[in-house]
Amino acid sequence: MKNREWAEAKDEEPVPDDPASAPAPVAEVRDLRVEVGGTVLVDGVNLTARPGRVTALVGTSGSGKTTTGLALLGTYPPGARVSGEVRIAADGPVGYVPQHPASVLNPARRVSALLTDIARLRLGRLPRARRRAAVAREVRRALAEAQLPDADTVLRRFPHQLSGGQQQRVVLAQALLLGARVVVADEPTTGQDALTKARVTERLAALAARGIAVVLLSHDLDVVRALADDLVVLREGRVVESGPAHRLWSAPRHPWTRALLADRAASDAPDPAPKTGPAALRVRGLTARHRDGGRGTAEVLRVPELDLRAGECLAVLGRSGSGKTTLGRCLAGLHRDHSGQILLDGVPLPRSLRDRDRSALAAVQYVFQDARAAFDEHRPVLGQVARTAVRLRGVPADTAAREALDTLTGLGLAETLAHRRPGQLSGGELQRAALARALLARPRVLVCDEITSGLDPVTRRGILGVLSTLLRERDDLALVLITHDLESLAPAHRIAVLDAGEVVEEGPAERVLRAPRHPFTSALLRTRDRLGAPSGS
Repeated sequence: MKNREWAEAKDEEPVPDDPASAPAPVAEVRDLRVEVGGTVLVDGVNLTARPGRVTALVGTSGSGKTTTGLALLGTYPPGARVSGEVRIAADGPVGYVPQHPASVLNPARRVSALLTDIARLRLGRLPRARRRAAVAREVRRALAEAQLPDADTVLRRFPHQLSGGQQQRVVLAQALLLGARVVVADEPTTGQDALTKARVTERLAALAARGIAVVLLSHDLDVVRALADDLVVLREGRVVESGPAHRLWSAPRHPWTRALLADRAASDAPDPAPKTGPAALRVRGLTARHRDGGRGTAEVLRVPELDLRAGECLAVLGRSGSGKTTLGRCLAGLHRDHSGQILLDGVPLPRSLRDRDRSALAAVQYVFQDARAAFDEHRPVLGQVARTAVRLRGVPADTAAREALDTLTGLGLAETLAHRRPGQLSGGELQRAALARALLARPRVLVCDEITSGLDPVTRRGILGVLSTLLRERDDLALVLITHDLESLAPAHRIAVLDAGEVVEEGPAERVLRAPRHPFTSALLRTRDRLGAPSGS
């Protein structure tokens, strides 16, 4: 029997304000139900995508957004039982921009090869003499439209040499090259700074203006507010409310819609008291390099000096490709091509993870932005989380399993989910599991790389609350919070702003947010305010 709350609000068919002018749908989902192993992922979902309109699916992690979006591509989880109907009326393929772009980019091929192959398929009828130049033009056009500057550098690199935001824009370029009339964008602004987010938002709006139907799956309410013509609100696999975006924003009828759309974390940090005492972690004269497509190395990060005290959260803020992730990977021993020193309690840490002993490995833990790529897809999540305590702390397996389960449930992951394989969890659920795995090492320094970027506002606030609680309860723990998201700075005591591999500003969180001294920081804050403003303001 259906829960009563799902029946409280009658859904509207999302159509333009003038029904007589409504273009024919290019894609439709009718009464979709997807069940895997007795678990219902979506139940009775309806969706209509029309040319030139952005239809946004919003909801918490695990609500069924991605399952519904992938149905438009004819893709379902292994072993899924599917009922309902999916109709695609548009010519050409459905483009897809996934939440975790690394999962669809071949790591063994350079970006140039990944894009050139697609362009050749579209231009295969051209004479060979003209084809090569035409393919090169199309590739560069797609990169420009996807907001990827410096095409020469990007084309030479492999996917792992790009930031998460850059990888995402490469996938968007692939979709543009395909010439799709329907584009499913799954969290397309995940892991991106306010400036880049604004540009991607403009790019998706331009796609719709060209008559492409955009299906936006997003937890980012600022982006949804800026783009969506129609909204479909999901909860636990069911549609609780749908209709024109302006109506749902101004007068949501369902209690869950009201809670979701109204929930926006505070933009400014709450000014935690500054920490005193000696630094637990020190960075001195750090210069990091990347191999540049077989042409030697290029400097990508320079940090003359940076300190982190126990009980303190340092937020590292900057746009995609600014060096944030490289800094975090250097701290954790994951990027060894660097010079300078990283000291923990005054003792230099080996540059490479391979040279660090068990104690040093446990002391600095790294939570990856792409949690899915960090798990073995064939083994249950609980065992993978527990293994950290066994391997790094020597805890017996049964004790480690109990610790792992307690930590997972404390982070809001249900016990039933802990026993599943990673592929059966949403991106947000896997990010919580990745955080639990790192915490089981009992680290001195916890590096969190964009761990809230794949989370809805409600879950994001919960994770940030967990991090704040950890800092209060464990006065020996220091937190490095790598983020592009100005909504995720609540735990921060200090903020370091990176741009083009340089620390352009660093100081107390309240001062940086309220009185920025560098033009780049000011630009980030202005863009955040403009993107988050209600339509028409």
